[in-house]
Amino acid sequence: MEALILVLHVLAAVAIIALVLLQQGKGADAGASFGGGASQTVFGGQGSGSFFGKMTAVFALVFFLTSFGLAFFASEQAKGVSGSLDFVPSASQVDDGAGLPDLGVVKKTTTSDLPVTE
Repeated sequence: MEALILVLHVLAAVAIIALVLLQQGKGADAGASFGGGASQTVFGGQGSGSFFGKMTAVFALVFFLTSFGLAFFASEQAKGVSGSLDFVPSASQVDDGAGLPDLGVVKKTTTSDLPVTE
């Protein structure tokens, strides 16, 4: 189900991008992009503004709803993961690396923050 919502989400995003790029600016003539006057336009005498505007609103609604769906699935997965961690050790309970192999690094034994000159 999550994969289906994700596919719808991506398709809605691509559709919104395409519809926004197809829309004309406020100063553009209604039939300028289709090569003729109002009678030769694809979407009739009103132009393409209302059609593209409504389609953009529909795909924006689909995008909005799929966003909520994906957020719901993510929260359900987070609830399942957080319940598996029952114990978090404190700093005093953590081992100081006794189980790690010795890499030949010289351990600092002084408690001062000043560098040691030898």
